[in-house]
Amino acid sequence: MEQKISFFDAIDSNKRNSVFLIIFVCFMFLGIAWAGSYALGMGDFGFWIFFLGGLAYLAFAYYSGDSFVLSMSKAKPATAEDYPFLYNIVEGMAIAVNIPMPKIYVIEDSSPNAFATGRDPKHASIAVTTGLLKTMKREELEGVVAHEISHIGNFDIRFMLFAVVMVGAISIIANLVFRSLLFGRGNNRRDGNGGGPLLIIAIIFMVLAPIFSELIRLAISRQREFLADATAAKITRYPEGLASALEKLGGVTVPLKSTDDAIAPLYIVNPLAGKIGHLFSTHPPIAERVKRLRGM
Repeated sequence: MEQKISFFDAIDSNKRNSVFLIIFVCFMFLGIAWAGSYALGMGDFGFWIFFLGGLAYLAFAYYSGDSFVLSMSKAKPATAEDYPFLYNIVEGMAIAVNIPMPKIYVIEDSSPNAFATGRDPKHASIAVTTGLLKTMKREELEGVVAHEISHIGNFDIRFMLFAVVMVGAISIIANLVFRSLLFGRGNNRRDGNGGGPLLIIAIIFMVLAPIFSELIRLAISRQREFLADATAAKITRYPEGLASALEKLGGVTVPLKSTDDAIAPLYIVNPLAGKIGHLFSTHPPIAERVKRLRGM
């Protein structure tokens, strides 16, 4: 007989895994800042330039990310008068998690899906497709909404934004340094460092860091999806509702009309699924998510 796990054990486990991975990404960012500065012979000055540039990039994404996502997905505001059924479910789930009522958006698309965005619970939004509203039973829709509310309550959007920005900054620094080395702009300054083994290590690190940091970002995304599933089960006290919804979503073959690689990870199931392997996926396999839910 398969052993059941509690909501709380699943939540604690995924939080620990996520924190470990994000700390690793931070060290990767500091490492690439050092490696880039050393390779270009810029010393401490270069390190601080890269570090402060990463912070500026993070601040920009933090305050403008949600409007970008809603615009890209072509989501339209939904009122309580137009969608009373959806409004009541979102309101009830927000009360259960003790967060402010998020703004509700609807996407005119026959493919069922949903996502949450916003930098914190006070500035959060939930968007669902018309296909989701037509496809799901009440308990299934409650499971999906609870999953998205969980992302908001767990600060997953902020968490993932940090991971995405750090990985993006790592890639940007690596590209800048390689372009400078390619065109010889760092040659004279590198002479002061003496070259040698440290320079080779720095260059190797710049090659590998963007690859490993991206894999870590994807692993973080999968952990946060598991976390949102477990939290949703705790909120509704009915894991089967979300499990059933995920099974329906897993059988969808109609792609979303308005999505791309930038916002696809936000959806409850990846609208680009099937094009890439598990290691490079932003979402865990649906079968594994359903299995964990039914094991609670």
